[in-house]
Amino acid sequence: MSRNRVRGVSMITALFLILVIAVLGAYIASVATTQHTAETLDTQGVHAYQAAYAGIQWGAFQVLRNGTCAGTNSFPLPNTLSGFAVTVVFANFPYIENGVGRNICRITSTGCNFPTVANTCPGNQGNGYYVERQIEATLER
Repeated sequence: MSRNRVRGVSMITALFLILVIAVLGAYIASVATTQHTAETLDTQGVHAYQAAYAGIQWGAFQVLRNGTCAGTNSFPLPNTLSGFAVTVVFANFPYIENGVGRNICRITSTGCNFPTVANTCPGNQGNGYYVERQIEATLER
């Protein structure tokens, strides 16, 4: 076997190894990007949950302290939840039990990032990073 043929085989092996390493590098970069996006969305989901929870707390205060159980209220949140908004919806269900009138108030709180211009949720769902969480609470008064 001539010496030139052996050199050609080495060249093919080197090119193959370079190609394999390049494909593995591209795959690792793709996985890292996916992991980063998933981590960002997970963090945004936690913030949206906290926004919805803040709305439930605000709604419970309105029901228990002010006796208010009607309407819809939306507002942006400050500080660490800036960029998030919450929409709180009240629903009143009166009933009579043993001749005594009672009310059940259902509070639905939706927290989201990318709210509408009026700071309402659901917001801009066309955004790839839109996150929304919803919590419901029921109070009797």
